[in-house]
Amino acid sequence: MISLDFLITSLIVVLIPGTGVVFTVSTGLVHGTRAGVYASLGCTAGIVPHLLAAVLGLAAVLHTSALAFQALKFAGVLYLLYLAYATWRDKAAFAVDASAARQASAWGLMVKAVLLNILNPKLSIFFLAFLPQFVSPQAPSPLRQMLVLSAVFMAMTFAVFVLYGLLANTFRKTVIESPRVQAWMRRTFAGAFAGLGVNLALSDR
Repeated sequence: MISLDFLITSLIVVLIPGTGVVFTVSTGLVHGTRAGVYASLGCTAGIVPHLLAAVLGLAAVLHTSALAFQALKFAGVLYLLYLAYATWRDKAAFAVDASAARQASAWGLMVKAVLLNILNPKLSIFFLAFLPQFVSPQAPSPLRQMLVLSAVFMAMTFAVFVLYGLLANTFRKTVIESPRVQAWMRRTFAGAFAGLGVNLALSDR
């Protein structure tokens, strides 16, 4: 049921830096390992609606309805631009101390991460095109197979994102003690969020 092709393709897809990776890495840098895990959980949970949409065929509505796609797309654009603005304005974002870590609640980080992925309609389109390629025509229950593949994809997403968060925290401890480096990193992540928002705004599908 779960082919090597599916595992390799899924790993490549998950490893490609996107909004979720940027958010997880920035969270790991700012707040540490535990916060990076919460961000990973949120990003993974945020793809559940898109996977369900693909499995249930609801993504076809976004594919055929320009209005529905545009509405969700621009909600995502606004949220990405908000994250860029908030990251840019937060002068203490990369301060490495316990008080900075306490300011970020697990719930708050997970909600941000979930919204980040929910408000990206391209994920529904992606899963609608991605999952069926690995469903066997001879499968007794294609729906069950798609659910299993979805679960494997989510597990891989969580594992890879946690790894990104751990690496980010290690990087924080060894490199960004300098205020100048902290400011540079904050602006880099703000620019990344803004760039991802502009890219989403300019995309048709």
